[in-house]
Amino acid sequence: MINLHLLLVDDESDIRQTVEASLAPDPFFILRDCASGAEALAAAVAWRPDLILLDVMMTDMDGPTVLGRLRADRRTAPIPVVFFTARAEGREHQRLRALGAAGVIAKPFDPLRLAAELRRYVAVEGILSPAREGFLRRLEADAGVLSDYRRRWTQRPSKATLTRIHEIAHSLAGAGGIYGFAGITCASAALSDAAENNLAGRAPPIEVDRALNGLLERIGAH
Repeated sequence: MINLHLLLVDDESDIRQTVEASLAPDPFFILRDCASGAEALAAAVAWRPDLILLDVMMTDMDGPTVLGRLRADRRTAPIPVVFFTARAEGREHQRLRALGAAGVIAKPFDPLRLAAELRRYVAVEGILSPAREGFLRRLEADAGVLSDYRRRWTQRPSKATLTRIHEIAHSLAGAGGIYGFAGITCASAALSDAAENNLAGRAPPIEVDRALNGLLERIGAH
């Protein structure tokens, strides 16, 4: 099963409940929701979603501010963001897209069409679909290799093992987002950075352990 990890950010509980009910029948979506911008920033780092559905008007921090902070953080910059707004006029949509949004979904929305609307923003169908299936097979193979290197790294850390971990993570970081797996891209980039920093003496081995476990858990979710 190919899943899309979707982070919903909206300070209105009835909207969150309606979105959850709208997407519940579709097994493609794994949904997590947040009630504030601050909560969303923390969740994006910890959970590494593939897509964020972000309300524009919120009390603690508005959507454009949240988007700006996501883009300023290397750990979350690749994650596509779709704005959710009650301001449906074309000029507002253009403004939000100019800020770097992947798209805009108007409120009120049609619950029966929401899943289809969201699918437009990931490479699930069309010309990339066969390649995406190939990437998933590669992902499974790389996960097996990384699991073996994790065992080696735990038993006897070595530069050769860490260099190979870095190479795999770097490659996955560059490819994941192409096929709609922004979460894989973020987790792979975190491991690539941790390995590079350890090789340079700037980070302890525990940072590699955490990032490696995080990536393998993220791959396992797919």
